[in-house]
Amino acid sequence: MSGFLESLVGFAFWVQVLRISVPYVLAALGGATSERSGVIDLALEGKLLVGAFATAWVADLSQSPWLGALAGAAAGALVALLYGLLVLRWRANQIVVGVAINLLAFGLTRYLLKLAYGSTSSSPPTPGFEGGLAGNPLFWACAALVVVWQPLFSRTRFGLRLRAAGEHPQAAASVGVVVGRVRWAAVTLSGVLAGLGGAWLALDNHGFTAEMSGGRGYIALAAVIMGKWRPAAAALACLLFGFAETCQLHLQAADLGLPTEVIRSLPYLLTMVALAGFIGRSRAPAALGVPEDV
Repeated sequence: MSGFLESLVGFAFWVQVLRISVPYVLAALGGATSERSGVIDLALEGKLLVGAFATAWVADLSQSPWLGALAGAAAGALVALLYGLLVLRWRANQIVVGVAINLLAFGLTRYLLKLAYGSTSSSPPTPGFEGGLAGNPLFWACAALVVVWQPLFSRTRFGLRLRAAGEHPQAAASVGVVVGRVRWAAVTLSGVLAGLGGAWLALDNHGFTAEMSGGRGYIALAAVIMGKWRPAAAALACLLFGFAETCQLHLQAADLGLPTEVIRSLPYLLTMVALAGFIGRSRAPAALGVPEDV
């Protein structure tokens, strides 16, 4: 136990917290964007997973992590466009479609993994960004997005329209805002950001493994709720989850005699406790999940 406590004050521990938090933060920024416009984003998990596979596959083919990251963002956007087609164009139930897309992503990535590499578990090693956390451009892009995204919501015309679409779509439409267009833009941005989160997973691990998203999309959505749909606050909540996952890894290494299953469940237990404490105190956008005839 003393070894674990010593690691808590070490520089490497907090670098690991930041590294683990990046995909959570990117997915949460996407989720906050979509949900602020009034569209529930339960499909974050699927976007992360498809983005991770596309990144690993293209990085392997091109031997370029840059092209891999672009492919991950594009794949996330494609998943988001499918989601938008179903829930915005055809007005399907957003929760049901989100779950269905996540299940589709699990099956599709396993199938494509088998098709491309003859394996249902993992890809061969692929290129990634070198130079540690400080040398990773995706980390700095994530940090810049956290700084930029809150003012984007609160101080720009797009942010005003985004919030109006999620709170009072009829009122927004009455002053000339095309609510459908705003929601399409928000859903697509969410796909790009979550796809970049998947790209981080693949490039940081130098390859793709089946179901490597590991519930991060759901935890990112919990962070959005904890952050009351504000990007900066959601990012801080993601750091909390990154801290919990880092603690889990160090507790496993410390061999404290606790069952492995209990230690591995730490981030998910924290998610449930956090939701129990925050969900009743958070007010979601008034039109969240409600298709509007505008």
